[in-house]
Amino acid sequence: MFRWLGALLATAVLTGFAGLLLTGDYFREGPILLTLSATHGIHRGDVGIVVGWLLAMSGLGFCLATPRNSKRDA
Repeated sequence: MFRWLGALLATAVLTGFAGLLLTGDYFREGPILLTLSATHGIHRGDVGIVVGWLLAMSGLGFCLATPRNSKRDA
């Protein structure tokens, strides 16, 4: 149960940070790859943020899918 709670907490924090990075203005965000509206778009820097988030979520999924030897952590 603690593994699931830890994974949920990590997912919430990582998703929150990724959301802040995607919605904020930052130095060297790169050119706009896809325009979503007059004031919003997907920049080249956003792709790296999404890839990093996907890798982190995959790592969490792998940790949860790996069986544990201890019955205490089930």
